[in-house]
Amino acid sequence: MVAVIGVIAAVAVPSLLRARISANETAAVSSMRAINSAQASYSATIPGGAYAVRLATLAIACPGSNQPFISADLSTDPSFKSGYRVELQPAAGAPAGPNDCNGNGTREGFYSTAVPISPGISGHKGFASNSAGAIYFDISGVAPTEAAMAPSGGGEVIR
Repeated sequence: MVAVIGVIAAVAVPSLLRARISANETAAVSSMRAINSAQASYSATIPGGAYAVRLATLAIACPGSNQPFISADLSTDPSFKSGYRVELQPAAGAPAGPNDCNGNGTREGFYSTAVPISPGISGHKGFASNSAGAIYFDISGVAPTEAAMAPSGGGEVIR
């Protein structure tokens, strides 16, 4: 009886781990999409259309509104969600933009990343996005670089 249970466990556990990794990677892509949507809404409130450089900034509503730009589960810098570390920063070389509705500084570009906390256990792929809106991935578990996301940079886009 114990041997049968051991065989069943040996077959089931790898399948469960693959399913968990797949779910974590899907959640990471969803986080990237949420950041892109939040940045688009945020940018629409800024004269000149600049972007937030911190997730915590996106979690603050403008005066007169009670609706922040992003949900509470992505409101810290960095955020940890579904086995991934999610971060937001200014794009390299992005000029400063005007202050937002709360007086926070902005930039004319952003770079967001989601990387597995435990590569191979919580996820296999690293993800990144920028103000162009596409989400890129790298199967090594590191976030694609900004250079890889540039036109002709060779990065792989999620389709």
